[in-house]
Amino acid sequence: MNNSRRIKRIIRHHKRGEDSNASLNMVSLMDIFTILVFFLLVTSSDSEVLPTPKAVNLPESSAEKMPKETLVIMVNGIDIRIHDKHIASVDQVIANKKTTIPALQQALNNYRKGVASRQVKINRKAVTIMGDKDIPYKLLKKIMLTCASSKFTNISLAVSKKSAKGT
Repeated sequence: MNNSRRIKRIIRHHKRGEDSNASLNMVSLMDIFTILVFFLLVTSSDSEVLPTPKAVNLPESSAEKMPKETLVIMVNGIDIRIHDKHIASVDQVIANKKTTIPALQQALNNYRKGVASRQVKINRKAVTIMGDKDIPYKLLKKIMLTCASSKFTNISLAVSKKSAKGT
């Protein structure tokens, strides 16, 4: 059978591929995967890291328990915030004689309704109060009473972990 030049070239090209011993360099591949595994181990985290705004100076504690994902109420000397949304002014809350904070209670109820409508795995009874270490106890007590009256009964206080060197 008389083969054309094109067919001869195709046959020659395929034979070239069979003769070569192409393989992956396993040492380099193992190095890449090792670096990838270490990178993923270092960057992954088991627990939620609470974002600490500059306006909130947390108290220090030697607590070992890691925080869980919950609703975070941020309190500084100026205002009360949920998800960086202004809820109430601290001065107005302290001046008010009520034991609860109506604006915070409304925000908590709205949050509970929003979480109930979505299929989210967040504890709907848990809340973390991220309060500045200089806020008055009277304010903290009002916030905790408001949370309890809104059926957020699992209340946690966010703190900075104390260094092992210092006391």
